[in-house]
Amino acid sequence: MNAPQPVSSYALSGDQYINGRWQAGRSSRRLDDRDPYTGQPLLEMAMASVADVDQAYRAAEQAQVQWATCPATQKTALLNRLATIIERRSEEITAWLIRESGSTRIKAGFECANTANLTRECAAMPFQVEGRILTSHKPGEQSFVFREPLGVVGVISPWNFPLYLSMRSVVPAIALGNTVVLKPASDTAVTGGLLIAHLFEEAGFPAGVLNVVVGAGSEIGDAFVEHPVPRFISFTGSTEVGRSVGRAATGGAFIKRVALELGGNSPLVVLDDADVEQAAHAAVVGRFLHQGQICMSVNRIIVDRSVYARFAELVAERVGNLKVGDPNDPDTVIGPVINEQQLRGLLGKVERATAAGLQQIAGGPAAGLLLPPHVFGQVPPSHELAAEETFGPILPLVVAQDERHALELANAGDYGLSSAVFTQDMARGLGFARQIVAGMTHINDITVDDQPNAPFGGEKNSGLGRFNGHYALDEFTRAHWVTWRAGRQQYPF
Repeated sequence: MNAPQPVSSYALSGDQYINGRWQAGRSSRRLDDRDPYTGQPLLEMAMASVADVDQAYRAAEQAQVQWATCPATQKTALLNRLATIIERRSEEITAWLIRESGSTRIKAGFECANTANLTRECAAMPFQVEGRILTSHKPGEQSFVFREPLGVVGVISPWNFPLYLSMRSVVPAIALGNTVVLKPASDTAVTGGLLIAHLFEEAGFPAGVLNVVVGAGSEIGDAFVEHPVPRFISFTGSTEVGRSVGRAATGGAFIKRVALELGGNSPLVVLDDADVEQAAHAAVVGRFLHQGQICMSVNRIIVDRSVYARFAELVAERVGNLKVGDPNDPDTVIGPVINEQQLRGLLGKVERATAAGLQQIAGGPAAGLLLPPHVFGQVPPSHELAAEETFGPILPLVVAQDERHALELANAGDYGLSSAVFTQDMARGLGFARQIVAGMTHINDITVDDQPNAPFGGEKNSGLGRFNGHYALDEFTRAHWVTWRAGRQQYPF
């Protein structure tokens, strides 16, 4: 059997990808993309202007008419080819994730593999679109419901899981006959956008099916959402920005559909009958994977008072053994946070927690953008560490008096993305889980999970809509009622 041929790396030009061509952005602003661990420059480029956004949407609009009628077999073949390319280029993609987003090698490999799996799952979508035949109330009439593509979809993706969270909207939208304009976060312009454009280009997708514009939100953000062409805006990011996106998408001259995957304050609850050692292990993994920079990361631990002391001891022991350092080293668990602004916010929270006299179980000084894992014990539920989302390696432990109190604490606040509960009683776990107001609850596992056939999304201020599987099929298509009548209809006048 012949060995696989080596794959040459993509040559990134720093251009925008519009209508199947690479072209310089027309904004006067420039992007200086740097490695958050070493500070080394990765890419410099002219950013997109409002004119570039308009050009991208017009290209997508023109391409969508033909793409919608493209045979399902061809769409599926292109998507499977895309998945194969992602798998073949996994080391190149992983290296970019490490360098640009500060991902550890563990996290980057996980993200790349999940993206390939997602793409293969979506490759079946062109054959999963189903209509219905309805019983008509009118004699002689036939009544149908078809699922149609929406048209053009605008996707705004974040920096924390840039490849996966871009592709989670881009791939199903395209699989279902839509075309896409993607705006990645500036911190991850390559892994959230430009690298994806190269992957689609190599796979052979028609020009205009995917367009990528890298620009400053302050310059092109409003135009991206309010533009008359897109019929759907998919946004993943903070709740604060998501509110603005939602208002712009629905309050302007052109009302659009919107999906918002926003922030979270995910609780992990440890009941009095839990396997405490397993719960402590899960708590550390669920909080400190990718430095806690995950929307569904374990943001607070709620522990029954009867097992709190042992649980805190086990968490401290595990956290003390986590390696902090070069994200490219295979055994590093804690790499750099994404940028200086993020670090300053986290250090402010640590300083305020210390000033408030909270018990510090683990911690240490920052070195560059590396912040060692911090754990605070017996945190009051009203303290910001427990009441707000912390996008970084800081973990608060909250004591619950009993199961009822634990449920009250789990449901406290304005977020409802993911959650978890640990108990050795399945019936008790299911009963507890179903009372949590969240889009997702995992029993005896971490809060971080995203599977291509399971509904992903939140409640309350954690967002609107659901991703993955047939849930995505409903999001990225529209119901179209069509009737047909034979002969003449008798009208009253």
